[in-house]
Amino acid sequence: MPMSEIPDLSSMSLAEVAAAAEAATLPPVETWHPVNSGDSLMRIAADGTWYHDGGPITRANMVRLFSTILRREPDGGFVLVTPAEKLSIEVEDVPFQAVEVKIEGEGTARRLAFRLNTGDLVVADSSHPLRFGATESVPAPYVMVRGGMEARLSRAVYYELAEIALAEAAKPPGVWSEGVFFAMATE
Repeated sequence: MPMSEIPDLSSMSLAEVAAAAEAATLPPVETWHPVNSGDSLMRIAADGTWYHDGGPITRANMVRLFSTILRREPDGGFVLVTPAEKLSIEVEDVPFQAVEVKIEGEGTARRLAFRLNTGDLVVADSSHPLRFGATESVPAPYVMVRGGMEARLSRAVYYELAEIALAEAAKPPGVWSEGVFFAMATE
């Protein structure tokens, strides 16, 4: 998908979303091990805003481009990597935000697809699990995106999932996607 196209989940079936997510190709950052390294002077705030040298990056296509070369390191840190250079980047929480959810089906047949703030698409399944934590009684829901990197679910997305969990009254509360049950308990 060209950089300028942000998918509109409302106009796509979940099968189309899954196909688009599967077809998305990213640079092979896990195979790049450049000698040159440094600091990118970049930061991803907890709300998903990207900053460079203290100022927000306002061009969505730049954020999308940078997100394609983002990698999580074995020590838990994050870097922007190319074949020639590896630059550290500060990430306050997680690098992505899930800003929209598309829901199809019910119960064990349900499928949940998420659109991220970068335009990426993720379908919750065993390879992209949902995780529900909390900090000081504030929900902290996440979905695995790729390479050890997660997206935090926006409040609106979390509330949609919570409504499903409450309506289904499972013990413990949770939601199904692609045949996998994701408990929402934060114990």
